[in-house]
Parts: sequence; C-alpha cells; structure tokens
Amino acid sequence: MEETTRMHESTTPPFDYDIKDPCQNLDVKYTASWLLPPLYSLVFIFGFVGNALVFLILIRCKKLKSMTDIYLLNLAISDLLFIITLPFWAHYAADQWVFGDVLCKVLTGFYHLGFFGGVFFIILLTIDRYLAIVHAVFALKARTVTFGILTSIVTWGVAGFASLPAIIFTTSQREDSRYTCSHHFPSAQSIIWKNFRTLKMNILGLALPLLVMIFCYAGIIQTLLRCRNEKKHKAVRLIFVIMIAYFLFWAPYNIVLLLNTFQVAFGLDNCESSKNLGRAMQLTETLGMTHCCINPVIYAFVGEKFRKYLSTFFHKYIVRHFCKHCHIFHGETLDRVSSTYTPSTGEQEVSAGL
Repeated sequence: MEETTRMHESTTPPFDYDIKDPCQNLDVKYTASWLLPPLYSLVFIFGFVGNALVFLILIRCKKLKSMTDIYLLNLAISDLLFIITLPFWAHYAADQWVFGDVLCKVLTGFYHLGFFGGVFFIILLTIDRYLAIVHAVFALKARTVTFGILTSIVTWGVAGFASLPAIIFTTSQREDSRYTCSHHFPSAQSIIWKNFRTLKMNILGLALPLLVMIFCYAGIIQTLLRCRNEKKHKAVRLIFVIMIAYFLFWAPYNIVLLLNTFQVAFGLDNCESSKNLGRAMQLTETLGMTHCCINPVIYAFVGEKFRKYLSTFFHKYIVRHFCKHCHIFHGETLDRVSSTYTPSTGEQEVSAGL
C-alpha cells in the first residue's frame, strides 16, 4: 500500500484543514468536543423537518409543474443529504469514529454531494429566473419540466464528480489511541491535493456562483427597471434571497479556508495567526453547516405561495388525520391556492417557484 500522510485530524472530515500542533490543535479540538454535538443536533432537527416539509409540499401540493419546482425539489434533496450526516459528525466530535470505513466514505460522499448539489441548484435557480424575465420568449420553450429533469440529472453527475476526490482519500483508521475518519493524501502529493481541494472549494463554492449572480441579476435588474412589473419583482425576490443567504453562510468559510491553506503566501505562517485561523475555521465551518436549515425559513418568510401551500398541507394531511371529526377543516382543498399556468410550461407566467 502506498504510504500516506494524514493532513489533519478533524472533527468534521469533509472539509478538514491543517491544525499545526501545538499552536492550535488542542484548543480547536476541545472547543469542537463541547460545541459541535448540541449544535449539529439542533441543525439536524430543524433542517430535517423544514426540508422534509418543502419536499412534501412540492410533491403533493405543487405537483412539480415547472422547471423551477424541479430545481427547488433537488435543492431540498441536497440539503437533506447534507443533514443526515450531521448526527455522525456530532458523535465523532464528542468521541471518536466508531462507524467503520464504509460509512466514513459514504457519509463523506453524502456531505460533499449535498454541499455541491446545493450550490449548483442555487445557480440553476438563478439562471432560471434570468431566462424567465430577461429572455421570456425563449423561456416559454426552454423552461419545461423535461428540461428541468435532464439538467438535474447532469447536475447530480457533476456534483458527484466534484465529490469523488474526498470519497477516495477519506478513510477510517486507528491513530494513536482513537479511530478517525479523515483525509489521507499520498505523501508525495499531499500539498498538491490540499491546494487543489481548497481551490476547488473556492472556485465552485464561491467564485462560480458569484459570477453567475452578478451576470444574471445585472440583466434582471435592467429588465425590471424597463418594465416595472410588480409580479416580476416578486418572482425574482425569493431566488435572490436564497442566493444571498448562501453567500452569507458559506463565503466566510471559503475565505478563511483559502487563508489557512496558503498561510505562507499571505504572511500568516506564525503561531498566533495559526491559532486565530484555527478558531476562525471552526466558527465559519459551523456557520456554513447551519445553512442547510435556512432555505425553508426563507420560503416561509419570503414565499407568499409557500405559506399558503403550507397551510393547505397542514389542514389536509395533518389536521384531518389527527382530527377526523373536525368538519370545519374538511372543506380545505388545494384549489384555494390558485394559479394561472402557461400551456408550454405548466407554470405561472412569472412564478417564484414557491
């Protein structure tokens, strides 16, 4: 077996980073052992419930009648893939890795697949809004459910390819007195792979969505200023807030990861800077991981239709099930949330998806 070197013992192996002993290792590890388990547990509970509700509403109420619905469904699936790994990382942070090598690779794969899938589907939603508003005539033909399904399949393939290095190089093994689940790069290529991982994260997770957002929303704003259509303003608001929320939660991590990886280039290769970067990595990574439960909150506060669908879903499937004799609810139907659909797309002429 080719000799490998362990870059770092991380409590969250999918995005582990260098901890230089003795500058920051014990401090960061101790903080993670008491901070991460309860935090990840809360994120898991709220994130799972919220995204599961979005998934059910899109399937049962919206009936996936538009390309936007397809992308929103896949975004919820991405968040759910990410979320189901959190209880395992919580246990790992508090103790050691006890789930074996297979689960180590599978959960790392789910973690990365959920992350990259979330990024890519947010990008697709932004492009979807751009086409619907800036190129409305072309959008009537292009923005179909079939095209949404095909592009979703391709997107999952790209997300899987981006996740492949992490799956290959993440292993579980006994080190010192405990079992770990972390990245192990070939010793001769460890620096190359470490730099590649960081650049990949920053390009796919920060630079690419930022460029897409600037381009698409520049065109959208110009179009909205010309037509001053209130419906189109509402149509772009939800996706814009989703994109902004992503940057607020994940951009700090990507920036600190870049600084941490290239400490020498940025003049931060000293013990004090290393300690500060270690704390910053822990804080920003934790902030980023809480993002998976934010999108359902955005839908609830920004998406007017989502609130109506949520109310209908609650009355139709929850209240009726537990209160069969409450006749006041039996008249509730999905028709209360009315929409006008175009023949070509089966979607509202200008719809925010939820």
